[in-house]
Amino acid sequence: MSEPADPTDFRGRGVGTSDSISANPVFERPGEATELPKNRMPQSESYPDTAYQIVHDEAMLDGNARLNLATFVGTWMDDFAVRLYTESADKNMIDKDEYPQTAAIETRCWTMLADLWSAADPDNAIGTSTIGSSEACMLGGLALKRRWQKRRRSEGKSTEAPNLVLSSAVQVCWEKFCNYFEVEARYVPITLEHRTLDGHELDKYVDENTIGVVAIMGVTYTGAYEPVAEISAALDRIAADTGVDVPIHVDGASGAMIAPFCQPDLVWDFRLDRVASISTSGHKYGLVYPGVGWVVWRDKAALPDELIFYVSYLGGSMPTFALNFSRPGAQVLLQYYMFLRLGSDGYTRVQQESLAVAQYLAQEIAKLPAFELWNDGSDIPVFAWMLKKGYTDKWTLYDLSDRLRMKGWLVPAYPMPDDLADVTVQRIVVRNGLSHDLATALLAEIKTEVDFLDRLETPIPREGQPVLFHH
Repeated sequence: MSEPADPTDFRGRGVGTSDSISANPVFERPGEATELPKNRMPQSESYPDTAYQIVHDEAMLDGNARLNLATFVGTWMDDFAVRLYTESADKNMIDKDEYPQTAAIETRCWTMLADLWSAADPDNAIGTSTIGSSEACMLGGLALKRRWQKRRRSEGKSTEAPNLVLSSAVQVCWEKFCNYFEVEARYVPITLEHRTLDGHELDKYVDENTIGVVAIMGVTYTGAYEPVAEISAALDRIAADTGVDVPIHVDGASGAMIAPFCQPDLVWDFRLDRVASISTSGHKYGLVYPGVGWVVWRDKAALPDELIFYVSYLGGSMPTFALNFSRPGAQVLLQYYMFLRLGSDGYTRVQQESLAVAQYLAQEIAKLPAFELWNDGSDIPVFAWMLKKGYTDKWTLYDLSDRLRMKGWLVPAYPMPDDLADVTVQRIVVRNGLSHDLATALLAEIKTEVDFLDRLETPIPREGQPVLFHH
């Protein structure tokens, strides 16, 4: 697979065809420019309906969000949510003095999550909203690092070489965290025998400089849960043998909004004493439009106080902990709306339906002789499959992905992480809105394209094939 071009060269569809954008002739008015530069600010003004038409028509070239099975991010909310979104678009989440009720609603939301995630005393937990689960992960990691530093300094020991233990299949935000905050990333490789970080040989990676272990509830590559209880038990054994006591951050970007409703007996959350913090994405299976994540610490002791800034509002003191400054408050209100609208029963119903569709798709794809499942969509509504070894030398999963893209479906294919980089998988993410009928239509398209590819007499050329998907 060839490397992608420099991102600064990407200018959208129609690259190189023109340096200007033309207005629809219907919108033209005497004296108004009919062509506007693409990459420079125009000199003169345009009428609002002309500017709207140009932007609207450009956005139409994006893919159909309903058929995008690559993304975890929610792309649909109901009309009442859209109305609320419009009404609150001007709210700035960081300005708690100006928007004290939005700040109070933010606190209600993370308190609800603390309760959902089995905190012993939700009212004594602490949390915050973020711009997404990536920022939430970084805040969780930053708290782990600062707690480790404080403990080491109190013991008169060096703080020069912190490390974080995590699976080689982590999302890229953890690579960024380790890079930005100067923490050594110790990747535990996944293998065919150990397809997730499961505590196996964890003692080879953990030492006195380990600030924490990341456990993922819904690995990005495949959707599989990492067994947090098994990881915690392995850390218990390490602590008993060496005295090294290491906390866990649970990256629940997707699974933290699935497991409480669909697998309530699974122990992965604050029921485990080693779990110091949990993060999730409100705009994935929290069912909100893009722009909100959450992180919650089991209690106030888990978040070092020096990382918290206090602002006064409503005559009191409000803690705030974030990497971003100004950011939208509307998505926090949308999250509260969804909590009120659906409640626990509604979330259970919606998530169970997504799981049912994912498992239906996985079962049907497993019946096709070309494929072997990596997992079956029984954790979060996400699953992946491989091309059976020796099935064909004429085409790959990248070719199937290309063929499906021609029909409007985005079903990515990509290599697994290091130590399994020679394994290519294809993945489907089922979100609310992918109905059983749409899933049936997708299956028909997959079968049609596999039949087409199987009829090839020679292999599809590989040279210059673009990379269509990255983690």
